[in-house]
Amino acid sequence: MHPIERLRWVARAEGAGPSLLAQESAAALASFGDDPQGLVTACRRLVSRHPVAGPVWWLVARVLSVAEPVSEAWQAASALEEDTTPGVLAAALPDDALVVVVGWPEQAGAALARRGDLEVLVADAGGEGGALARRLRSANVDAVSIPDAGIGSAVAEADLVLLEADALGPDGFVSAVGARAAGAAALHAGVPVWVVAGVGRVLPGRLWEALVQQLDSVEADPWERAEEIVPLDLATVVFGPVGPQSAGEAVRRADCPVAPELLKPLD
Repeated sequence: MHPIERLRWVARAEGAGPSLLAQESAAALASFGDDPQGLVTACRRLVSRHPVAGPVWWLVARVLSVAEPVSEAWQAASALEEDTTPGVLAAALPDDALVVVVGWPEQAGAALARRGDLEVLVADAGGEGGALARRLRSANVDAVSIPDAGIGSAVAEADLVLLEADALGPDGFVSAVGARAAGAAALHAGVPVWVVAGVGRVLPGRLWEALVQQLDSVEADPWERAEEIVPLDLATVVFGPVGPQSAGEAVRRADCPVAPELLKPLD
């Protein structure tokens, strides 16, 4: 596939999780190693098309900030592929727990599929929850899809709420619509909330602000979007490749530079 066509495919891809999407993006961006201007355009196009995919912002910030962008793109892709977060999370989940999740979280879903002793209630979140419930049942996990209107009641019965951050910043994280309601209901009911944020999902403050601005520019009312921003203070802990951390510790995991090209208004 021609590099431009590959980039267009990546920019238009729907349904892929943020980490997989960033890995595919790395392969596309590596083809622009001898075209610096084309690389900048490609990076801005990607984050414009996928404004809430933290690993994509993390990838392009790294690529735009080094003298050897091709090598950096492949290193970033390797780091995403080798992310141990799903395995670490799977090992930490409490035995025989009733867990509530929202939509189809890429990393949390992979962790749940490894645990046949759990009961999982999956909030539908626009249809994705039903697909995850079917996938988990095929892996011999007791999973049921519930309507979004039942999130509060489900959380009140749960042992744990598991939310996934597509991107995480100093004061919030992006997750599937319904995550904020689940987190708030959990806080009221005294149910712990674990937020999953693996490699590439924790962004420095200025990139997080740019992401929020890009999300706010989407021409849709907040309640009509597929994702929403959830206050970080709803998180009991944040899970990543090093295991559970406090929200403050997790924020300090931000490890990509702030590329000026990404702070300008995007097309």
